[in-house]
Amino acid sequence: MDKEDFAGLLAGVRQMKRHMQGKRVPGARTTRVEMIQARKIRCAAGLSQSEFAQLIGVSLKTLQNWEQERTAPTGPARALLKIVAANPKAAIAALHSD
Repeated sequence: MDKEDFAGLLAGVRQMKRHMQGKRVPGARTTRVEMIQARKIRCAAGLSQSEFAQLIGVSLKTLQNWEQERTAPTGPARALLKIVAANPKAAIAALHSD
């Protein structure tokens, strides 16, 4: 590796470090995503963790990770939680009607 390639690589690593620290980096785009309050949604539905996890089709451990904010729901699970949050009784009734 020549000096020019090494300098480019080093500059990239430094930019990555700045980005990971939350600083602006040219060309990098970030999107702030609102955290879903899974515990609050489940409590509003009046269900235990195991009941709620089974109802929405995730493992109990996954739900616990969401509630403790170790991980965040994405994709269809995120959309389903938003639906349940908007109207817990109707959403639960619809999910029970299999």
